[in-house]
Amino acid sequence: MAGLLGSVFLLVLQTYAAPPEFIQVWPSASTSGPGLLANETVTPSLVPPPGTSKHTPHSIIIGVRKGGTRALLEMLDIHPEITIEKTPGYFTSPLAPARIHAMNSSIRLLLILRDPAERVISDYTQVYFNRLENHKPVQAIEDMLVRNGALNTRYKAIQRSLYDVHMRNWLLYFPLEQIHIVDGDTLIRDPLPELQKVERFLELPPRIVASNFYFNQTKGFYCIRSDGRERCLHESKGRPHPPVNSTVLQQLRSYFRQHNRNFYRLVGRTFNWH
Repeated sequence: MAGLLGSVFLLVLQTYAAPPEFIQVWPSASTSGPGLLANETVTPSLVPPPGTSKHTPHSIIIGVRKGGTRALLEMLDIHPEITIEKTPGYFTSPLAPARIHAMNSSIRLLLILRDPAERVISDYTQVYFNRLENHKPVQAIEDMLVRNGALNTRYKAIQRSLYDVHMRNWLLYFPLEQIHIVDGDTLIRDPLPELQKVERFLELPPRIVASNFYFNQTKGFYCIRSDGRERCLHESKGRPHPPVNSTVLQQLRSYFRQHNRNFYRLVGRTFNWH
């Protein structure tokens, strides 16, 4: 199974996704940030370092990019008994559902989502800083969101936030009962209730408690306290978003409104998205 997992993931990753990350397996290789409109195309090595072993994950965090996948993975590390993979690009990959289903049709999937308009801005922000750090030219967010006076719906950051489109693809291969949706906006504000839902979904013992978290006033989000250690997400997480022209922001939110309604119907629940 582990060998098949590696080959399946490699095929998906070569074309569509960023390298997989694990807890309870081995550290993943770092990669550089993608360009503003480039595909996230990498070819990671799935061979573990000497002296380690590779395990089939108990669950996969399939996305979404800039939805809070890193925070969710770090928080679930409180459970030492599980192996979870995180590859945010899977959710928007056309081929990932079929290939993961072929690998393990009963695997439980975690999907963390946030307000789609805010996710677009966060996506832009990450790429913006990556390009600055690599001394590459950048564009204002309005120039990315609007082309020829209209919303640029071909912008990849916008396409990634069409949750209904991507979810339909996953539901062709996995029943809804096998996909747990984590509210990324709630996870950041109040992590415990969302993580307790994840524990129940994965049939884990109720190990995560309120004392595992403390609010870092400087960073503006919750950090983790576990096994005598305290840790926060990397400084690249939680970067302030750039101001966005109010008219453009309203265009963006209006565009997502019907897509959001479609998504609510697909999953049988609503979210507090604009």
